Amino acid sequence: MANSKLGRSSFLGYPLSKLSLALLFLVGLVVAVTADDLNFPSSNTRKSHHPSKKLNKPVVLLISTDGFRFGYQFKTETPNMDLLISRGTEAKTGLIPVFPTMTFPNHYSIATGLYPAYHGIIMNKFTDPVTGEYFNLNLSPKWWLGEPLWETVMNQGLKAATMFWPGSEVPKGSWTCPKGFCKAPFNASFPLEERVDTILSYFDLPESDIPDFMTLYFDEPDKQAHQYGPDDPRITLAVAKIDKMIGRLIQGLKKRKVFGDVHVILLGDHGMVTNCDKKVIYIDDLADWVKIPADWIQAYFPVLAMNPRWGKDVENPGEKNADLVAKMNEALSSGKVENGEFLQVYLKEKLPERLHYSESTRIPPIIGMVGEGLMFKQNRTNAQECFGNHGYDNMFFSMRTIFIGHGPRFRKGKKVPSFENVQVYNIVAEILGLQPAPNNGSSLFTRSILLPFGETAQVE
Repeated sequence: MANSKLGRSSFLGYPLSKLSLALLFLVGLVVAVTADDLNFPSSNTRKSHHPSKKLNKPVVLLISTDGFRFGYQFKTETPNMDLLISRGTEAKTGLIPVFPTMTFPNHYSIATGLYPAYHGIIMNKFTDPVTGEYFNLNLSPKWWLGEPLWETVMNQGLKAATMFWPGSEVPKGSWTCPKGFCKAPFNASFPLEERVDTILSYFDLPESDIPDFMTLYFDEPDKQAHQYGPDDPRITLAVAKIDKMIGRLIQGLKKRKVFGDVHVILLGDHGMVTNCDKKVIYIDDLADWVKIPADWIQAYFPVLAMNPRWGKDVENPGEKNADLVAKMNEALSSGKVENGEFLQVYLKEKLPERLHYSESTRIPPIIGMVGEGLMFKQNRTNAQECFGNHGYDNMFFSMRTIFIGHGPRFRKGKKVPSFENVQVYNIVAEILGLQPAPNNGSSLFTRSILLPFGETAQVE
């Protein structure tokens, strides 16, 4: 071969021994720089347990940032979220939560693929109209219906780990919140950094012991927004902190050389809007049309939930409920009730079908839908306050949150239309090759957001 003559002598007159040393130096320099750029540990720094490991199985990490309203990502620089978006798939105008847009109903809808009427967690707190029992974050399995992802994973012989995800503490089927792989009960003081590091530590295990499915929960920026409202400067700081946590996760996965192998799904449970006392509807203002005792009301806002106590002598409580609803709506539309035009009251079976909020005996017979950012109170007070809240109609853009998917099965740089979060269950099941439990999502939806099985994106 023509180049064989260069093997023993020189290259353009440069001695072979010096050339070899120079080339070795350059190669070493390139490797060192590359390792530094990717934050890989070098041979003379901290050694990885698995220096050349790459995952040979699909792994999904589902991350929730509570109350992350769509648009928060534009409040400040979010380079780490931007990286996931640029190399992954994003819901272009946000993820649509289920109604009511509250934390526990939505987290459990994400986990089960079911609307609240079917998974049973109809609000954060509620009283069962039939049994009279009160739900307040109870962990008894009788409240938590459906099959959450961690149970589906365990039922089909895979491993799961959860970090504070609502409902994950509840023993269901083969899931018993395993020690070392389930952080419970929820502890708001547990630092976000340690939550990330706990997840990263699972990737230091032998590959067969690495959980196939993991959840990670951040209670920010929801906590700040409830206290100060979604437009406060402290929300911007909270968003920046969440992005920093995502960066911590990315760098940790890169150090373990698995960033390109892990399917990271970053989403929120709902959005946020500002409430102020000047935007209130008072029940006492309806007194000229109908008197409503306070003990009939199970929740005031953002969802008015009513269970009238007609007494045992009333033969047709359904008719009485319908009459009550008619009188309330007459008062609200009269123009004589302050802000009355922003409340619509329904028999639960007459609620808009798009809400999927009637097929449960746990839902009270009368539901009031209040306008965006308004409140509902029994009587007037002198209190003057503004704060943030959610729970409103999920058609409001302010209730939307984020969805970002990054990993081998997600299309790189893909924007998809907004979709409801009940679809997430099937996305995870498809990636992990699971047979999904019955759910309200569409099995065909995954085709619009995931690459076909066997075809993977090149994730950098």
